[in-house]
Amino acid sequence: MRRRQQANAVVAARSRIVEGAVGMVEMAPNRMTEDGVVSLDEERTASMVSNLMVVLCGDQPPSPVVNAGSLYS
Repeated sequence: MRRRQQANAVVAARSRIVEGAVGMVEMAPNRMTEDGVVSLDEERTASMVSNLMVVLCGDQPPSPVVNAGSLYS
């Protein structure tokens, strides 16, 4: 019984985390475009959304990655 309660609590917490993350991810590209920070094409927006969801929903803190080049020519 206790394991079931713990599992339900974990699922509820994860759902809340995902809801908050989706809200932030929806807001980020729109706000960046509105403020003139950057204009992203569809592919780069999708990449940013994916990265933000991983960072915001992950159990562990993110590790920085140094990008030494570009994927785009």
